[in-house]
Amino acid sequence: MVADLIEVLLVEDDPGDVLMTKEAFADNKVKNNLSVVTGGVEALAFLRREGRYSDAPYPDMILLDLNLPKKDGREVLAEIKADPKLAHIPVVVLTTSGAHEDILGSYRLHANAYVTKPVDFEQFIKVVRQIDDFFVGVVKLPRP
Repeated sequence: MVADLIEVLLVEDDPGDVLMTKEAFADNKVKNNLSVVTGGVEALAFLRREGRYSDAPYPDMILLDLNLPKKDGREVLAEIKADPKLAHIPVVVLTTSGAHEDILGSYRLHANAYVTKPVDFEQFIKVVRQIDDFFVGVVKLPRP
């Protein structure tokens, strides 16, 4: 059975992590559309289809880093989950922090999952593929 392609929004300011995530998606057996924004303000504009993002695809899932410029991932997560038009979109926090307060805080803000980025390139690719496999092959995502 072939799963539906999904739209994924990656909110990540580290160019190396963006590249590795793109590579993991490109090499995986299911080719989902991956859009990338590099900051929290940009992420919210993308999600609300404001300004240059007026034609942005509607994401089925968000991969969100916590450490972002201008508006950090915690603020972005809080705004997404407080907005009735966006709250249903699954948000996977994908960050370098393994700190208990970041994990607990993210779940308190209603993150759907919290994943610590491995430092090793191969492990990072494997983790991103597992997230992709889970949300495409196992989970039923809400569609707008």
